[in-house]
Amino acid sequence: MAGVFSYESSEIDWCEDNYKHSEHVVEYFNTMSSFVFFIISPIMLYLLHPYAKERNLAIHLVWIMMIFVGLFSAYFHMTLSFVGQMLDELSILWVLAVGYAVWFPRKLFPSFIKDRSTFSRLVLVITIISSVSSFVKPTVNAYALNCFGLHLLYTLFLEMRCCTDQKVLRLAKLSVALWGLAISCWLSDRFGCSFWQQLNFCYLHGIWHILIVVAVAYGSTLIAYLDANYEIPYSLPGLQYWPCDKWAVGLPHIVLKGTTKTLKRC
Repeated sequence: MAGVFSYESSEIDWCEDNYKHSEHVVEYFNTMSSFVFFIISPIMLYLLHPYAKERNLAIHLVWIMMIFVGLFSAYFHMTLSFVGQMLDELSILWVLAVGYAVWFPRKLFPSFIKDRSTFSRLVLVITIISSVSSFVKPTVNAYALNCFGLHLLYTLFLEMRCCTDQKVLRLAKLSVALWGLAISCWLSDRFGCSFWQQLNFCYLHGIWHILIVVAVAYGSTLIAYLDANYEIPYSLPGLQYWPCDKWAVGLPHIVLKGTTKTLKRC
């Protein structure tokens, strides 16, 4: 049992040189880059609170779980232990599960699902089964998790077909571009390591950490905005960027321009 906690007990080893900067940290840059989750997540919790308060406070679980993703990612890359790998991957799985449960569009529910409570229970059962199954072949977990990104892109495409709001379309394009750039870094680090070692630049997985947390901030805000238009249209949701809406870059968030009712909704 102690072996699964041991340094380098995981079968996964990323491209970054091991123990290059510290004898106690296996992948230093990958570990340090994980701390970006601790910066972005609290900001997004604050920015999305007015929307979550009106829609459903369970939405906060997404970014609370993202903090745990950062924590477990840092632990995994610091040790490359099997336990670290599983905690890292399972925390991502549960973030996805919470996102599906609170945001998946009602109109896309399976025909036998009549309400969000039933859908959430279905998501819970599938997530528990997936969590147990992840121990069967741990080396394929990361690839399976990334496949969820393709389904989310397809869902986003369905939702955006009739959208004409240029600000929303811009956010959608930025979300997809950031995700595409992030996954390119992940794949390149995984499969092009020898090339990057020749260039003495083995930090793409760390860059993935930074890009993916920003991509999640953009993508989740877009999904939340679409959700707000369906579920709480009376609040007249709009998009703004923090810290300044006029800046070309920033963290997107939802502003409620209408009268809020603060009703409990499923």
